[in-house]
Amino acid sequence: MRGRKHYFVIFAFLVLFFANIATSTSKGKFTPADTYLINCGSPDTTLLDDGRTFKSDPQSASYLSTDQTILASVKSLQEKVSFSSESLLYQTARIFESESMYRFLVFQPGRHWVRLYFYPLSHPNYSLTSAMFSVSCDSIVLLHDFSVKDTSKTVFKEYLINITSSQFTLKFSPQKKSFAFINAIEFVSAPDDLIPDSAAAVSPVGDFNGLSQFAFEVSYRLNIGGSIVTPKNDTLWRTWLPDDQYMVFPQGAQNVSVPPETIKYPDGGATPLIAPRWVYATADRMADAGVANSNFMLTWEMNVDPSFSYLIRMHFCDIVSQGLNELYFNVYINEIAGVSSLDLSTLTSDLATPYYKDFVLNATAITNGSIIVQVGPAADVLSSLPNAILNGLEVMKISNMEGSLDGLFSSGGTNAGLVPKSRSMRIAAAFGLAMGVTAIVLLVMGIVRWRRKPKNGWERQKTFSSWLPLNASYCSFMSSKSKTCSTIISSGLNFGRLFTFNEIKIATKNFDEKAVIGVGGFGKVYLGELEDGIKLAIKRGNPSSSQGINEFRTEIELLSKLRHRHLVSLIGYCDEQSEMILVYEYMSNGPLRDHIYGSTLPTLSWRQRLEICIGAARGLHYLHTGSTQGIIHRDIKTTNILLDENFVAKMADFGLSKTGPSLEQTHVSTAVKGSFGYLDPEYFRRQQLTEKSDVYSFGVVLFEVLCARPALDPALPREQVNLAEWAMQQHRKGSLEKIIDPNLAGTIRPEALRKYVEAAEKCLAEYGVDRPTMGDVLWNLEYALQLEGASPQTDLPVENENENSKPSSSEQPGTNPKANKEDQLININDDSGVVVGSPMFLEDFQGR
Repeated sequence: MRGRKHYFVIFAFLVLFFANIATSTSKGKFTPADTYLINCGSPDTTLLDDGRTFKSDPQSASYLSTDQTILASVKSLQEKVSFSSESLLYQTARIFESESMYRFLVFQPGRHWVRLYFYPLSHPNYSLTSAMFSVSCDSIVLLHDFSVKDTSKTVFKEYLINITSSQFTLKFSPQKKSFAFINAIEFVSAPDDLIPDSAAAVSPVGDFNGLSQFAFEVSYRLNIGGSIVTPKNDTLWRTWLPDDQYMVFPQGAQNVSVPPETIKYPDGGATPLIAPRWVYATADRMADAGVANSNFMLTWEMNVDPSFSYLIRMHFCDIVSQGLNELYFNVYINEIAGVSSLDLSTLTSDLATPYYKDFVLNATAITNGSIIVQVGPAADVLSSLPNAILNGLEVMKISNMEGSLDGLFSSGGTNAGLVPKSRSMRIAAAFGLAMGVTAIVLLVMGIVRWRRKPKNGWERQKTFSSWLPLNASYCSFMSSKSKTCSTIISSGLNFGRLFTFNEIKIATKNFDEKAVIGVGGFGKVYLGELEDGIKLAIKRGNPSSSQGINEFRTEIELLSKLRHRHLVSLIGYCDEQSEMILVYEYMSNGPLRDHIYGSTLPTLSWRQRLEICIGAARGLHYLHTGSTQGIIHRDIKTTNILLDENFVAKMADFGLSKTGPSLEQTHVSTAVKGSFGYLDPEYFRRQQLTEKSDVYSFGVVLFEVLCARPALDPALPREQVNLAEWAMQQHRKGSLEKIIDPNLAGTIRPEALRKYVEAAEKCLAEYGVDRPTMGDVLWNLEYALQLEGASPQTDLPVENENENSKPSSSEQPGTNPKANKEDQLININDDSGVVVGSPMFLEDFQGR
């Protein structure tokens, strides 16, 4: 009896021992129940360096159902095709002229990887670059009307699908009079807990449940801050690509790494199946971490299909801190806060311990066809070193309600919008059809009525002018040297002259690339010249850029309401042939920055710089006060201050501008936008925009003009990277003269310099409430110029301005340009501006 008990105890011990081994092993190992690897068209098995063996085409014939056998093969790929360990899989292919399918038995239902390899090999009878086909599996559309036309690179598609039956069918359906092809296939089991059933929803904020009901396509899988991780180093045979091409501001990121063996997986949460050690052992951190006001974020931008929602998985591992509770940062997805003050120490209770977070981004929150992931320091949390990190990033497309991962088509090949699946859906479809018919009838009636109207020069086409008010005003353009513009005021708007597309082509010599004077997200800016010799700046938008359309809309809506000597004038536009073209006055001396540093142009004198700053301040002051709510520029920098032939400064580029808060508001809540180095840190952390955010940026410009160096220069030592912080630090030490532009040495009167620096210093106050208004700044700069020995050449001091130099009724704050029902012909004086002496600067005031 004792012997039996003894054996029973030994048996129980062994069971527990091996169970423990199995548990610890399963933490990093996974043995797939289903493994089907096929090298299509290959006569032999293919062994990859990661240990995977792909069956030959004859060995996999039992899985395939097709009418005929058409194979393609090459001895090697072209040299220009990027080499990888899997390149052997692209050297052969199988071609299908009719619908064909692979069928696989499923021994263990659950999550499975489906990986497809495509490369258009040469074939004597088939041009694979012209193949057009769809790929589906059971009820899920993987690819619709798919083709591979680029022979310079291979195409790899990776899906994660939840299989619920005992058989899996992969179907290839060629278009009529076309064919399909495939180079290699993987169908492999994946851990069921790889994707949980719920994740954090970004917009609207909450929990997203039911992920197990969807299929996923891997859009991006990035090893942040490190090199490529191949399937050889990933238990699940995944590939992690470097993030370099997706990093928006690489100068602001610093790669960090530790030996992979130092990574310690927690008892619960992240495992090597979530991501291998090589991913968590590398990261990007902020390049100037530790600077008091690290006012930028690490940003990655990836192009996606905006008609789908996405699962975004972010991998974190604190390999930068020396101790716990040193790292706090915020996470943003498409400028929406995902996590505030993320504290890895609390979540993992240790350093170098992996952690991951899943988010679902709804399709409605995707703008400009891209997903933007950002991490930045949580400035409102006390920590020794403001910093932020990211180790890995995965972006996966989520199938839509019709089970498609490519367009609105169901697996039957019909449009999802025409396939009602239930009685309620049939009712909804009938209702939608009735609404559609009604809309068409109303549209036809509207067209008939429109055609009956007398035609004029303001006919609208299907262009960006469709969102312009129909009763736009007309401005006859005069020379850029003129200070007035004769305008017919209607609804307070002035869209200027309507140029024909032919006029624009002649002015730019058919958009000659040699005439390009600027390039941005909106498109290109060309130097144009009219027949009478007047030069223009012609901005031609890119219709495929959502960013460009949005910036065009903002800019034309604002500039149509504003006219001031120190704002770049909108001359007109062209909306023929679906073009988006805006025409501005030409600023012959270009951006201010080119005259301070970074070019071979002659350097500006101190007096010129001061007068330019005064002009820019006048323009900004008018923006902030020239309408009831005011306008916040949001992108003030030396490249957006342009100079005309007389070096008169004018503010430009209003694509990011926002209408200011109303009388009942203190701020405008909005996502952070602007340029690194100029961003208001308070706006950055609180996402609350006020006119004082512009004031901060202008303070950076003042120091940039004085010191002749970029606002942000990562090439410099850490304490010098941020100009605003460095200048303030030197000013407090009484050593500011050491960093002033050497070209200005001995040319500035000390009392004028003190007044100028005082204005810049107050602009850079940490909190907006402590900063002056632009009127205050303008007053101080004018006083600094007077201390230099004379008043501004471009504008008389405010106290000497007579009534004729005050703003016209169209510019006066609080006036209503719609007061008169009939159009009026008035003269607008571009020298308008109101400056009020501020008590903020009166302590040193001795009189003008």
